[in-house]
Amino acid sequence: MAHGVTDLDALVREEKRLTAVENHNEAWAEGLSAGIEPEIIAEAAMTTALAELLRATGEPTVLALIERMRDRVVAGEFEPEQLRH
Repeated sequence: MAHGVTDLDALVREEKRLTAVENHNEAWAEGLSAGIEPEIIAEAAMTTALAELLRATGEPTVLALIERMRDRVVAGEFEPEQLRH
């Protein structure tokens, strides 16, 4: 039964991730439509996300996330041809 719960948890997590991506894409498009440069939108999003995560989970979690994201950037995961939502 634990395997089924794990599968269900993974499906729920993926659905939440996809909903978050959709919400962020909409906010990004609204910012661009308002004439805000992509760099400003990105910095605001990252600042908000890191501040909220720091408040909720603490510094070690935030630093680990930053390191994982850095590794993903270096690996080319965010290149347009590699991007998946």
